[in-house]
Amino acid sequence: MKDLFGKALLDYQNGNYTEDLITSTSISDEDELPLPYLFRSYKEMPKLEQKALQLAKGKVLDVGCGSGSHSLYLQSKGIDVKAIDISKGAIEVTKLRGVLNSELKDVLNETDTFDTILLLMNGTGIFQELSQVSKYLKHLKSLLKPQGQILIDSSDITYMYEDDDGGVWQNMNSDYYGELDYFLSYKGEDETPMKWLYLDFNTLLTACKAVGLQCELVIEGEHYDYLARLS
Repeated sequence: MKDLFGKALLDYQNGNYTEDLITSTSISDEDELPLPYLFRSYKEMPKLEQKALQLAKGKVLDVGCGSGSHSLYLQSKGIDVKAIDISKGAIEVTKLRGVLNSELKDVLNETDTFDTILLLMNGTGIFQELSQVSKYLKHLKSLLKPQGQILIDSSDITYMYEDDDGGVWQNMNSDYYGELDYFLSYKGEDETPMKWLYLDFNTLLTACKAVGLQCELVIEGEHYDYLARLS
């Protein structure tokens, strides 16, 4: 990983903002991801994220924290929060922005326990593939204190496969339709392609049952997205 995401965040933080990140997937064309959006305040966040932050309590783990916007909001409310990300640049930015406890770490290497674990901005993305969901859920479950909760969001991207007549085309011989290849570029440089997973709620529910987690739908967004609470 070249960490172009972290490089972009550092550019924005250090006042060197000249262009945005470019993203695309195996089923979608190139799109701009504006850097200011990654530094948004609570008021600028989608309602799913706001709801998750309202529900966060106790000792919190912010997984895939990015620039630290969620952690900073929780910190401002007096909540004990730890922010982790696999992007070195992102963690540098969180420290520059004032996140008190942030660490360069993959969640699978986390060993502490928490009352709330946050996985936001399509939190199921880090699972990468359907075959890895149970591994991640079992590990996340092991990080929960008694009565702890996992707040995670995703989208059902069936709509991406709709044709003009409203029918849905999917290759039944291929993998789960929410498994995508994710591409990112910044300032003319391409990042190593990643696997990224969008998980519909019913599939998440089934996966949770298999590992002994309760799964409830908290709120649905305006574009096939949802926030779930696992406990």
